[in-house]
Amino acid sequence: MKNILITGATGYIGRRLKDRLLQRSDLRLRLLVRNKNKVRHATLKKVEIVEGDTFNKEALRDALIGIDTAYYLIHSMGSGGDFENLDRKSAEKFREACLASGVKRVIYLGGLGVKETASKHLASRIETGEILSARPEGLQTIWFRAGVIIGAGSASFEIIRNLTQKLPAMITPRWVKTRTQPVGVDDVISYLEGAIDCEFPENTIVDIGTEQMSFRQMMLEAARVMGLRRFMVPVPFLSPRLSSFWLILFTPIPYKMAAALVDGLKSETIVLNDNARRYFPDIVPQSYEVTVQRALEEIEEDQVISRWCDSSGDIVCDIKNQDDINQAILRDMRIIPLNGIRPENVFKAACSIGGESGWFSYHFLWSLRGLIDKLFGGYGLNRGRRQPTKLRVGDALDFWKVADIKENKRLLLLAQMKVPGKAWLEYDIQPDVLVQTAHFYPRGIMGRIYWFSVLPLHNLVFVDLAKKIMEKAGKMKTS
Repeated sequence: MKNILITGATGYIGRRLKDRLLQRSDLRLRLLVRNKNKVRHATLKKVEIVEGDTFNKEALRDALIGIDTAYYLIHSMGSGGDFENLDRKSAEKFREACLASGVKRVIYLGGLGVKETASKHLASRIETGEILSARPEGLQTIWFRAGVIIGAGSASFEIIRNLTQKLPAMITPRWVKTRTQPVGVDDVISYLEGAIDCEFPENTIVDIGTEQMSFRQMMLEAARVMGLRRFMVPVPFLSPRLSSFWLILFTPIPYKMAAALVDGLKSETIVLNDNARRYFPDIVPQSYEVTVQRALEEIEEDQVISRWCDSSGDIVCDIKNQDDINQAILRDMRIIPLNGIRPENVFKAACSIGGESGWFSYHFLWSLRGLIDKLFGGYGLNRGRRQPTKLRVGDALDFWKVADIKENKRLLLLAQMKVPGKAWLEYDIQPDVLVQTAHFYPRGIMGRIYWFSVLPLHNLVFVDLAKKIMEKAGKMKTS
C-alpha cells in the first residue's frame, strides 16, 4: 500500500487526479487543502485531509508524514505581482519538507517552454521544476511539462470554445500562429497516475503533447468539430494588452489570467524530449479532435468535474473564512412567505440561478453590471457555472463564489465583482419563509456612496430575484 499526497487537490487537475486515484485499492490518499469544505462529503470518507498550505510549516509536516509520493500541483496563475517570489518560496519549502519527512518521489506538473524566451508565468513554472529537482541525492522529482491542456473547464478550452462559438469571423493577433502541442486532460491524468509506479533511474523531465498546432489551427479545428465555419484574419497591430481585453469580452477569463495566457502564447511551447513514449509506451495521447469532442460531451452531459476557476493563488478564490457575514454593516433583506412550498424546492430553485439560466428579469441590468465588471478586470457574468442545477463550496457562479452551502437550508454567495468593499448574497430557507439578504461591508466613503447609489436598483433586481425563485420553486414537482 503506497501513501500518496496531493497538493492543489481542489484545483482543475487536482480534482480529476484525486478521482482517478480513488479508483485504486493499492493507494492511500491524503490531501493538503486550504479549505476542507471544498472537498465533497463523499470524498472525505475515503481520504485523509490536512488543512493548510505550503507556507504553513506544521500543516506541511503533518501532510508529508509517511508519504511515499507527493504531487505538487500548485501555481500562481491568478496571483498578483509577487507570484514569482511566492512560487519560489513555496517550492523550496515543499522540497525541504519532503526531504525532512523521507518522501521518495515528487511528481510535478509544469509547462512547456524554454526559460530564455518564456513568459514570466511560464518561466516561474520552469523555475519551480528546477527548485523541486535541486536535491536529487535525497528526493527524486518527475517533472511533467504540458502545453495547452484541453478539457471541459480548462482555461485554454474555455477560450477556444467561447471565441469559436461567439465569433463567426475574427481579427487575430500574430500570436495565434505560435506553435504549441495540446494535450487532453485525461491523458495528463494518465501520465500523472502512471508516474507512481514507473521506474525512473533519476530525476526525469517528461514532455507531453500531441501534434504540433498553432492556436489558429486549434480554433479552426474546434469549429469543425462543432460543425461551424469560422474565418480568421491575422493583423499585426493587436498588442498583447489589446488581445487581453479582446479575450475578456468574449470569454469567461478575467484580465489578469488573459494577460498571462496571451503572454505565454508569444513563445513556442513544444515537446523537447521523447520521455513520454520511452517511459509510458502504453499511453497513446488522443488527437486534438478527440479531446475537443470529449470536452464538449462532458459539458453537454453536465459531467464537468472541475474548472479553471475552482482554485487559484488568489485569497478570495479560496473562499476560506469568507463566510463570516457578521462583519457586514449594510444589508438589504427581502422576506418571502413559502405559502406551502417545500423548503427543499426553494433551495433547489436558489441553487439554479445564474449561468445559462440567467437571473430572471432585468437581464439588461445584470448584463451591464457584468460588462462593467469585466472592463475593470473582474470576472463578469460569462464565467457561468460548472453545472446548471448543482453547487458545491468553491464553485464559481458568474461573478459570485459559493462560500457556504447547507442542504435545503442555506446558500451563501461571496461577490467577486469589483466593488469598493465586500459583498455577499445569502439565501436562508426557513420552515415558512425565504430570507434573501444582500450583505455589504463598505471600504471607506466610496463604499458607502456605492451602496446607497445602487439601492434603487436593488429595489428592482433583488425584489424580482426573490419572487422569481419562489415562482420557480412553486412549479417544481414534490419528490
